[in-house]
Amino acid sequence: MFLDAADLQALWLTFRLALVVTLILFVVGTPIAWWLARTASPWKGPVGAVVALPLVLPPSVMGFYLLLAMGPDGPVGQLTQWLGVEPLPFTFAGLVVASVFYSLPFMVQPVQNAFEAIGTRPLEVAATLRASPLDRFFTIALPLARPGFLTAGVLTFAHTVGEFGVVLMIGGSLPGITRVASVQIYDHVEALDYSQAHRLAAVMLVFSFMVLLALYAWRPLRKKG
Repeated sequence: MFLDAADLQALWLTFRLALVVTLILFVVGTPIAWWLARTASPWKGPVGAVVALPLVLPPSVMGFYLLLAMGPDGPVGQLTQWLGVEPLPFTFAGLVVASVFYSLPFMVQPVQNAFEAIGTRPLEVAATLRASPLDRFFTIALPLARPGFLTAGVLTFAHTVGEFGVVLMIGGSLPGITRVASVQIYDHVEALDYSQAHRLAAVMLVFSFMVLLALYAWRPLRKKG
């Protein structure tokens, strides 16, 4: 068999994690992107820098601080204990939380750019027709920004699939719980099972290439349309 049961399990967990994170970030990232695109607040720079931080921060650094925050002595860990919820480290929920932070800029920045490209004119016209702010957002801004949402969703999903440092720090390597594909490849290499590592790595390589190929092929078609 090309991939064994453990590899298939890791792939399923990886794609499930990426789907959950992408859906959460559509909800969380959209208002952040809208605020960054529309605000003139002096906080725009600091907030934008925080959102973009995962782009330049080593994943192990982010994973380390998230692990401290989620641990028993951290603020998130103390909150989960008070709520009677199991600690987040080394759980699938912990991977989701860490991945949301780590993939945030891949959702926010394309959507922010799409909102900024709309300009103020369409929204001002809608306002003269007595459309409420919510109406203007849902009937004008969101439809016009749809290409940005598609790009953001694809990039967020693909980036989450490729995570390694953050998920390893937060989740370790628990089969069926936190062992995603990137960690599974690492475990194969540690065990000197290079042939199995190559098979799983090839699947990830082909998937990543096809995602990016589809994205870059779609952009010229959208411009022609």
